[in-house]
Order: sequence, then C-alpha cells, then structure tokens
Amino acid sequence: MKTFRCLLVLVAIACGPTANQLASSVPDDLKIDVVARHLNTPWAIDFAPDGRIFITERPGRIRIIERGQLQAETWAGVDVAAVGEAGLMGLALHPQFDKNRYVYLAYTYRAADGKLQNRLVRFREDPKSRKGLVDQVLIDGVAGANNHDGGRLKFGPDGKLYWTTGDAQTTKLAQNLSSLNGKILRINADGSIPTDNPFPNSYVYSYGHRNPQGLAWQAGTKGLYSTEHGPSGFQGCCRDEINYIEAGKNYGWPAIRGDDAREGMVSPVVHAGTSETWAPAGATFVTRGPWSGSLLFTGLRGQTLYRATLDPNNPRKVTQFERLLYRQFGRLRDIVEGPDGSLYLLTSNRDGRGSPKDDDDRLIRLSFK
Repeated sequence: MKTFRCLLVLVAIACGPTANQLASSVPDDLKIDVVARHLNTPWAIDFAPDGRIFITERPGRIRIIERGQLQAETWAGVDVAAVGEAGLMGLALHPQFDKNRYVYLAYTYRAADGKLQNRLVRFREDPKSRKGLVDQVLIDGVAGANNHDGGRLKFGPDGKLYWTTGDAQTTKLAQNLSSLNGKILRINADGSIPTDNPFPNSYVYSYGHRNPQGLAWQAGTKGLYSTEHGPSGFQGCCRDEINYIEAGKNYGWPAIRGDDAREGMVSPVVHAGTSETWAPAGATFVTRGPWSGSLLFTGLRGQTLYRATLDPNNPRKVTQFERLLYRQFGRLRDIVEGPDGSLYLLTSNRDGRGSPKDDDDRLIRLSFK
C-alpha cells in the first residue's frame, strides 16, 4: 500500500449559516493509504463482522475486499439503469448480518414502460458460496430520473433502516406527502412501516428535500444529520446543505433555499453560500482520535473532504468548518468510519464528470499514526 502525504487543508469558521474559508496546515500524523484501486464508480461502503468490506459500483456490481485484497469475483450483480447519476447506489448490512446475512441495496432501474424507477431490495448471502441472492423487494416504484435519485441507505441507532430519495427532477414531489420522492424514509428491517413514524402508515420521516445523499448520527445524542445538494442551473446556484433531521419536519425544497425562511419549514444548519458548490455526498461522525465528535462529509464537485465541528450545546450550530484533501484525489463520494477506527473514503472520478487517473476509482484509508 502506498502512503500519501496531505498537501492542503483549508479551514473555515462558521459565520452565520455560511462559512468563510482560510488556509491552514495539514495534521502531521495523518496517514493516507490506498486500500483498493480500479473500482468503477463506487458509491457506498459497509463492513461485515468478519472483516470484509462491501462496496457498491454504480454500473450494478457489489465488490468485496477481504484481507486487504479486492476480490476479482463480484458478490452479486444487479440489473440497473446506470444513466446520469442513477444506477446502483445505497448499501447497508443488517446490524445482525452475522446471524441473518441480510444486505440492503437501493438502485435505479428501467421499468417496462421505459420510465426510471428506484427500488429497495434485501439480498441474502448464501452461507456456502458467500454470494448474494435476491431475498425480497421491500419498496418499489419510487420515481427515478437521470439525476436526483438520493440513494443513501443506513441503519440508525434505533435499528431502523433510513433511505434518502431525491425529487427525481420534479420539484413538487418533495412537498407531496403522498409521494416517496424528496424524502428521508424510515423503514423496519422487514420492509414494513414503523408504527412510531411521524405520519400514519407512511415511510416518510422528513420531507422537502432536493437530493439528500448523506446520513450520519451523532454519538451520544443520536441526532441525525443529512447532507443535501442545493440548486443548480435554472434553479440558481449552490447553497448545498447540512441539515439537522427531526421526525416529521419539512426542509423546504423547493419553497426555500439557503438563508430563506418560512413558517413551518426548517432552514439548514449551514450551507455553501452562493459562490461555491460542495455537491455533498456521504457523511459520517468520527468517534475516535483527534477528529472525534466531528461530522465529515464528501464533496463531488468540491473535490474535498469537509469537517464540521458542532456546538455541544446547540445541535444546529457549527463552530468550525474545515476543508481537507482539497483536490488531492478528485471527486469524493463516500466516507465511513470503519470498525478499526480508520476512515474509509471512496473517490468518484469515473462517474462521467471527473478526470480519472489510471488507477481510479479508489478506496482510501485515513488514519492517525
């Protein structure tokens, strides 16, 4: 494994809901190793109790890293519509994977009528072959599009499965509680609706989202945070968001954005402002080492790993904001804290918008010496 040195970190102190960015030095004891190379547009990471690392690739493959080696054979293949930003996205292993062998996947496919749709499927690993087989389709028919499919899957500390969905480029769906688009969904592990969800007989946990792609729970408080892509093109620019997610709340898309406020709608904890785009994706809270307590999230267009420090007395206040690994590895898709305490980072340079190196895409491990 080749070790790299960080070359640049930018630091920002929160100033209201946005951040002004200042230069700073890199931690001398940060070690960066490449764990796997030549991945094809990886999207999500999760860890099995036996030490294996599971990775989804957007064209429809689940890859395995075992004992530090990327396995040539795939764990499973999925028939997806890998167009635009769509394809195989979210991945989550059941908290009791060692007993039931369940793996959950979220992906976009093309229905019989030619339209794109998103579905949530539970796979089960065959104990003999250690290959994944379809066990059950849990949720189907969520509107899809070339862009804005959300796609993040994670189990929360409550044992429920959370799935982010985008507005599928139809903004009105985000405010429609009859639609599962533009939402964060909360689901029982068997695919049923939790009885304590905020809306009766509905998977919807929060709504008014444009394209949320990161989920992370703060240790101790168990507070949920999400990263979300802000507007672009004819909708305006930038204002990517970090949101503090509470059950039943409306996060405003498309009625409010950035600093806007409206009764009954929740403004972001912090946003990127109108001159910079993060294009935020995966997120994780750090529980060990010098960054313990920080929220980290990846930037695609920003080509940055962002670190936010939160006020311990106010879940909606960012006290410090750092810009790490700026343009060191290109577009960054996911960040997860592994069981060993290291941070695992996925690049996304083969997604059609990056400038891939010969060994892209990569899984990178960050650790402190």
